[in-house]
Amino acid sequence: MKAITLIGSTGSIGTQTLDIVSEHPDKFRIVGLAAGRNVELFAAQIRQFRPQIAAISAADKLPELQEAIKDVYPQPILLAGETGVIEVARYGDAQTVVTGIVGCAGLLPTIAAIEAGKDIALANKETIIAGAPVVLPLVEKHGVKLLPADSEHSAIFQCLQGVPQGGLRKILLTASGGAFRDWPVEKLPTVKVADAIKHPNWSMGRKITVDSATLMNKGLEVIEAHYLFGMDYDDIEIVIHPQSIIHSLIELQDTSVLAQLGWPDMRLPLLYAMSWPERIYTNWERLNLVKSGDLTFREPDHQKYPCMGLAYAAGRAGGSMPAVLNAANEQAVALFLDEKIGYLDIARCIEFVCDRHQNDNKQNPSLDDILAADQWARQEVFTATEKLATQPQILSVG
Repeated sequence: MKAITLIGSTGSIGTQTLDIVSEHPDKFRIVGLAAGRNVELFAAQIRQFRPQIAAISAADKLPELQEAIKDVYPQPILLAGETGVIEVARYGDAQTVVTGIVGCAGLLPTIAAIEAGKDIALANKETIIAGAPVVLPLVEKHGVKLLPADSEHSAIFQCLQGVPQGGLRKILLTASGGAFRDWPVEKLPTVKVADAIKHPNWSMGRKITVDSATLMNKGLEVIEAHYLFGMDYDDIEIVIHPQSIIHSLIELQDTSVLAQLGWPDMRLPLLYAMSWPERIYTNWERLNLVKSGDLTFREPDHQKYPCMGLAYAAGRAGGSMPAVLNAANEQAVALFLDEKIGYLDIARCIEFVCDRHQNDNKQNPSLDDILAADQWARQEVFTATEKLATQPQILSVG
């Protein structure tokens, strides 16, 4: 059995990872679990999977968790706070750590796991987007594997199996188009939070659903693909594919194009990252091409999705700029979800912050540089909102 530690166990990625472990008890066992603040669900997971170590990020919830699992035997080592999550990531004989925390909070636990010699099933794209200048050298130094566990990069990784070195010519990332793919651009100023969190294809968390609506999720995936697969930004293309059946494609040097298809189900890329290079039999619903119907594609509208261009620009700038882009986006989306800024202000705030960082962009940032840039960008979003209130004309995007 492969020993697994899971960071972010009560989120969508985490619960689906544990579904896989439940379905394949002969293949996987849980060593460690870390969660945010959902004590009820976390206690149930500890009771079912009996980890050796567990941590709850919200330190104020530790007494409640201790009470909820007081009858569990044997008791896990129980920790709290960011340091507790980091300790879980590096603990014990886990071979693979699944990183399911949303946002830049996943960076430090991932680094700890790499330094402890553990392979990473990467479901936290921000770790690479913000931290690649630090993370990738550590992966090489410690000889661990960094396996993509999100659907698009897993699709690329699967298609690359057997492709000779130098055979890859282009990456095509498919995007659903999000909540506003069929809206006219002129209607976007009227967008409300309730509109932005209605994904046309599936149910996800509020933040990632907004990222899907702005297409920032795909812009971030472009940066991730650049780092994971070593492709130039000119050779990574986004295409709108409303049916979400093709999860991404690669073009080879001879113009042959390979695609990975399947029903939209995060369990499949998670399973592949956890079990690679094996293929494990499942009884999940198999893809029926007749049932799936027409598969269509269209070019993304740059006017509708200005975040896409901002992501390409940040990626090309490199250094600490992708960390600033990611942090500014997280903060701006949080303000939008709190109804403190408008939908179009998300891109305007991000552009403002990235422009302010140009002269301070560090091409070879340390971990401290990346963390400082992240914190600076979050605060700078508030400066951007003040400018929006008094001088909206200075922010041009949208």
